[in-house]
Amino acid sequence: MIPAQFDYLAPTSVEEAVAALGEHGDDAKILAGGQSLLPVLRMRLNAPEVVIDLGRIESLRGVREEGDVLVIGAMTQHSVVASDPLVEEHALLIHKAVQHLADAQIRHRGTFGGALAHADPAGDMGAPALALGAEFVIAGPGGTRTVAADDFFVDLFETAIGEDEILTEIRVPKHTGWGAHYEKFVRVAHQWPIVAVAAAVRTSGGTIEEARVGLTNMGSTPLRARGVEAALAGQPATDEAVREAASGAAEGTNPPSDLNGDADYRRHLAGVLTRRAVLAAAGA
Repeated sequence: MIPAQFDYLAPTSVEEAVAALGEHGDDAKILAGGQSLLPVLRMRLNAPEVVIDLGRIESLRGVREEGDVLVIGAMTQHSVVASDPLVEEHALLIHKAVQHLADAQIRHRGTFGGALAHADPAGDMGAPALALGAEFVIAGPGGTRTVAADDFFVDLFETAIGEDEILTEIRVPKHTGWGAHYEKFVRVAHQWPIVAVAAAVRTSGGTIEEARVGLTNMGSTPLRARGVEAALAGQPATDEAVREAASGAAEGTNPPSDLNGDADYRRHLAGVLTRRAVLAAAGA
């Protein structure tokens, strides 16, 4: 199908983009990489009067260091995130997870911030960002504010970004030296994950000192498996110990039931995939 007619704006600064949002309000939609919005427009599931393209705002692109934090611009393409040496060194979990996201063409066009702002619970970027304790910088008419990952994902396709605000950057605390793994279960290649687990683990002498575990598609938002994290602390990085801790991965979750599997199936998968992800992250 062909999208309904709309006006197209391409601001060159964050200030211009925020002003355009303020002017057009509910009649406007933000365009980042377009991998989520364009199919919606083509199917006429949404028909905004104005599309505001952020593609010409160069300040929203790139990866840089700021002390103990890695800063990823919201308009940085997934392919850039996947190949950036700073991401691989300091946020290995994101480096590994982004390589599982869709296919090479989508990774080349889609943006890191766009995927997070879309907030699909089956999206691959939410759980790693949540697990690493990322912070989201949001710009609006009153300036910028920073929102912790725990507060950023509100509900299905809903985030803390206001209607007159845009996401500008994601700040990820460095996890240098941590092992990491993203375990994704699909039936066909490049599918949305039926369930996926993002695990980052800090070990010493064969013992897990600290673990961070995020769950994909186990509720209306990405989730932290905090019970698993607590159970893993101080345990040996062995199959038996990790299996026992991972058995509680689905506690407190509310996974969907659909053609790919019912909720109980996903709960079972969560435990299995958590064990695999943690063991791989720990190098066991």
